[in-house]
Amino acid sequence: MAGYAIISLGGKQYRVQEGQRLLVDRLGTAEGKTFTPDVLLVGGNGKPDLRPKAGLVTARVVGHVRGDKIRIAKYRPKTGYRRHTGFRASLSQIEIESIGAKQQEKPKAEAKPKAAAKPKPKAAAKPKAPARKPAAKKKTEDKDGA
Repeated sequence: MAGYAIISLGGKQYRVQEGQRLLVDRLGTAEGKTFTPDVLLVGGNGKPDLRPKAGLVTARVVGHVRGDKIRIAKYRPKTGYRRHTGFRASLSQIEIESIGAKQQEKPKAEAKPKAAAKPKPKAAAKPKAPARKPAAKKKTEDKDGA
């Protein structure tokens, strides 16, 4: 098992260890589901690996939460200008389940001889005519003095 990994989620990078919980920007994954984030670096056991294989880190979404309220105030002296606003960030809490575990390979089944493919009978269908463009409308000139 590797000691740590650097993963990328939502345009941000996080240094994670196995069993660690962290808050990240809201993910589209449902609660309780596992996913594999983009892995940028795996290290901790000797030389760090700068090009790890995909699927080396698995994480589980523990829950979706909202962050602390952040208040923003604007003030300009001597003018009476005051503005107040704020927001709460939508976050997901994730737990790193494993680092460095390779994806389980499915055991290869013995090669079975394929059944002889039956030729499909060709239907005697008429070829379709190419689509026609609608005919251009003729312009008629109005004559005065009739």
